[in-house]
Amino acid sequence: MRNARALTMMAFAVILAFVAVIVAARWINAQASGNTNKVAVALLDISLGARISPEMVRMVDWPANALPPGAFNDPKLLDARVTRTSIQHGEPIMESKLAPPGTQGGLSAVVGEGKRAMTVRVNDVVGVAGFALPGNYVDILVNTQDEMAKNASGRDPSISKIVLERILVLAIAQESNRDDTKPKVVNAVTLELTPDQAEKLDLARSVGTLSLVLRNQIEDKPVNTEGATKTSLLDTKVAAQVPAPAPRPVARHRVVQGPAGPQVDVIKGLERSSQQF
Repeated sequence: MRNARALTMMAFAVILAFVAVIVAARWINAQASGNTNKVAVALLDISLGARISPEMVRMVDWPANALPPGAFNDPKLLDARVTRTSIQHGEPIMESKLAPPGTQGGLSAVVGEGKRAMTVRVNDVVGVAGFALPGNYVDILVNTQDEMAKNASGRDPSISKIVLERILVLAIAQESNRDDTKPKVVNAVTLELTPDQAEKLDLARSVGTLSLVLRNQIEDKPVNTEGATKTSLLDTKVAAQVPAPAPRPVARHRVVQGPAGPQVDVIKGLERSSQQF
């Protein structure tokens, strides 16, 4: 009798535990479903300037309190949008990584508002040995002739100076992929410039030779240089013209026989004195 009662209590406890597990699981699922949202992520690697299609996107659950800013919860909103940066597989697709609606694909989608894309010819030296890659910033150096120094006699007109600073490299040759870090020696580099900078660059390449100077990605402080000339290159210093010391006055004596005795005139510089003996 006692064994039957004990078995009954054990069976009842097992049933209560099973029910508690089911209730807890349902409560956890309800909480989880209430704190997640659907977010569009890249189903594959999407390159810069590509047009997004439904086959490139999938919807995944994302914690509601950690949603990426500008994320999409409707894949239809991404149809035919163009990317401004490369998007990796599984990465959320955000508005900041897309060009404005209606933008056509290609490099034009990458050019910022109010900016222009301009291509300059380079070689392995000018192109920083292939290390100037898309997404990097460069300074533009021009070697030319200084007209003011050319007109001045005795001065060498050659000068090398930085004319443009912190210029974004959009593409090298025909490639705009920013994920590759391997140097590539190419014959052309496409840069992002303002209209004023584009005019300066066009003039600079017509009056002299150009060089690209690779700069730090996060450095944005402007640098104001006077340019390098042959004089500054060789560190030639013009000796100051020190005036010769004035000659010391020489005393001159002249003896004059006066009525009261000899008289001596002493001439010292511009001063003259007489002594009577």
